[in-house]
Amino acid sequence: MTRSPRLLDFARRSVLALLPLFLACVQAVGAADLPSAVSNALQQANIPVRSIAIVVQAVDGGPPLLSHNARQAMNPASAMKLVTTYAALEMLGPAHTWRTEILADAGPTNGRINGNVYLRGGGDPKLTLEQFWLLLRQLRTHGVSEISGDLVLDRSAFALSPHDPGEFDNEPLRPYNAGPDALLVNFKSLRLLLQADPSGKAVKVIAETPSDGLRIDNRLVVGRDACGDWREQVKPAVNGLTIELSGTFPAACGERALNLAPWTADVQVEALFRALWRELGGSFSGRVREGRTPAGARPLALQESPALAEIVRDINKYSNNVMARQLFLSLDSERPATTDGARRQVAAWLQASGLQLPELVLDNGSGLSRKARISAAGLAQLLSAAWQSPLMPELIASLPVAGVDGTLRKRLTNGPTAGRAHLKTGYLEGVRAIAGYLLDNSGKRWIVVGMINDANARLGKPALDALLLWVANR
Repeated sequence: MTRSPRLLDFARRSVLALLPLFLACVQAVGAADLPSAVSNALQQANIPVRSIAIVVQAVDGGPPLLSHNARQAMNPASAMKLVTTYAALEMLGPAHTWRTEILADAGPTNGRINGNVYLRGGGDPKLTLEQFWLLLRQLRTHGVSEISGDLVLDRSAFALSPHDPGEFDNEPLRPYNAGPDALLVNFKSLRLLLQADPSGKAVKVIAETPSDGLRIDNRLVVGRDACGDWREQVKPAVNGLTIELSGTFPAACGERALNLAPWTADVQVEALFRALWRELGGSFSGRVREGRTPAGARPLALQESPALAEIVRDINKYSNNVMARQLFLSLDSERPATTDGARRQVAAWLQASGLQLPELVLDNGSGLSRKARISAAGLAQLLSAAWQSPLMPELIASLPVAGVDGTLRKRLTNGPTAGRAHLKTGYLEGVRAIAGYLLDNSGKRWIVVGMINDANARLGKPALDALLLWVANR
């Protein structure tokens, strides 16, 4: 039977006329399944209910207490670190460590090495200034005082594409934007201490990180505003080994640390090595360059990282993106490790563990990404598996505690959630997230996942806090 064009046009116009009413009904149904405090907070922030995904699930199983947009693929921001750190605990074991070595073409003769020295990285996520100093000190205590050849930086444990530190947010000097590196030393960062003169006349800048050749061009002036977001008022720029600081530093700030990642990895390691080696009383007449360690090189010193359980704690408590990216690459059992290899290894582990996360999109393992995706149901499933794991204590101990430490130290400091919620947070422009475990007032423990993806997500913290309070007060 054929339909007249007039009848079809009438039907089309009728559907279009009713569409706004239909969508309003859908949104109303979506809002109805949320606690009123959460719905009200979302409304005040002008965040539609379709932009939030929630799962609240008892750790001992059973139907979810609350499930809203549970299978919607969402950007989790730093909550993605839960996938990386739990996978690492299961795949590598909590006692796993990384090794950084110093080798040479030949042993020292009368304290002198007549040849090249090789600094070979193993992907250590936490080779800090102190750890690097200890490694060089080993070399001195083993009788080496002079190196006549080159210092060769061996990064061959990782095979990586070129990294643009300004690609994510156009902030290339921020340490969180540093890329992974098989020879990551001191997070590629430099720490400067800014001190406002109490008289309000000058800002003193102290370079706390030893760096050979570093020059500070201090053009800072003392500001009269409240301290607030002082970091946005300080404008750093890099010109070779010179760091120019301009802008204002509020007197109300007193003393603050400014962490920068100003140089390429080779330049940063060279400046640090030369300064520390000289402080240790050593001499060095060669140059610093990248290369490979020959098969016959002789080991001279070894620095072992902290155990993975401690590394995971640093990553989750303080949401360290650089360490998370290092750890993610370490999940690739092949050498050199690659990002694609790490993804394959995680996918195989998930399958073997019976974890089905169809919405999962792993980018770099840190959550500092616009591509990363997971669903609230997927994160809840992961947290449920972790609760049943023998390694559960290590993962939970790594999570920030509400009102106590880490990224939750100043959040939820009063009320029923303080000290009773272990949660990983996530925050990017357009993203807010929380995921973890919460003990309610009756002593029952819950898995709680909440993610907001919306242009107004920065205003969504009250809604997520309301969700946590609703669970805690049960």
